[in-house]
Amino acid sequence: MPAAVSVCPHPLDTVTPPVPENLAYSLTVPAALASPAIARAAAGVLLEAHGLRDVAVAALQVVGELASCACRFTATEDVYLSLRYRDDALRITLYDGHPRHTHRRLAAACDTRRRSTLLLLACVVRDCEGQWGVGASQESGDGTRMWAVLPRDGARAYGRAV
Repeated sequence: MPAAVSVCPHPLDTVTPPVPENLAYSLTVPAALASPAIARAAAGVLLEAHGLRDVAVAALQVVGELASCACRFTATEDVYLSLRYRDDALRITLYDGHPRHTHRRLAAACDTRRRSTLLLLACVVRDCEGQWGVGASQESGDGTRMWAVLPRDGARAYGRAV
């Protein structure tokens, strides 16, 4: 008897296995004390699944620092984490609901305070030869976007050094 042939392929028949190049996840977490640990744990599972264990030491430190800062500053009940891997670099972005100040001096003071909270993140990103920043959310609505880009080679070297 011939094998049954389906005219409707099952979506899982064509799924690409997780590899670094298809790491693209977003996660909304409550703005709570436990959320940085939850964000780190989730990011760790995703990095492992996509074959990026070699960048985990640096990446998880960055996720934790950004999530802690976002939870501290947000005026909303949750924060939004995005993990992407593009051009041999891990891109980590956190959005929080803290609106950008329209008054120039208030905006500068707020940015200075936020950046002082991220001193450890700045050291990790520098050691990985990456980039980071803080600015207005590019998504609809008010809020702040914090981001870090960790080149894979730099993050791998950072993990070996610590």
